[in-house]
Amino acid sequence: MSINNLDQLYRSVIMDHYKNPRNKGVLDESDITVDMNNPTCGDVIHLTLKMEDGIVQEAKFEGEGCSISMASASMMTQMVKGKTAEEAVKVAHIFSDMMLGKEVDESVDLGDIEALSGVAKFPARIKCATLAWKAMEKGVGNDSDQ
Repeated sequence: MSINNLDQLYRSVIMDHYKNPRNKGVLDESDITVDMNNPTCGDVIHLTLKMEDGIVQEAKFEGEGCSISMASASMMTQMVKGKTAEEAVKVAHIFSDMMLGKEVDESVDLGDIEALSGVAKFPARIKCATLAWKAMEKGVGNDSDQ
């Protein structure tokens, strides 16, 4: 697949998550609630997680922001469901490395998240892409009872 076709595919995936976000909303009975914002861009996220036996059972978000931040939040909530807190944080670290243009572990299936790899070329947008991930890390990191 040519670079142009791959870029177009990635843009399509990002716009699909932006226009049709997965897991949008608030969990009424959440164990973890995290609010974060990116004052540089104006992105705001409200993340709710339901944990059971150290595993993310449900993840939902609400927020306002650019297409990258909202698409990334949608992708993140899909990715972490069913993962332990440690696994979720590991994927967040891999995602962060990808945003910084570092080599990432190819054995980990990033799914739709790979579509955000091009954001690394735009340093001003990296905080947009990582906002939801930082919120999730903060939430599960504080979740010592699970």
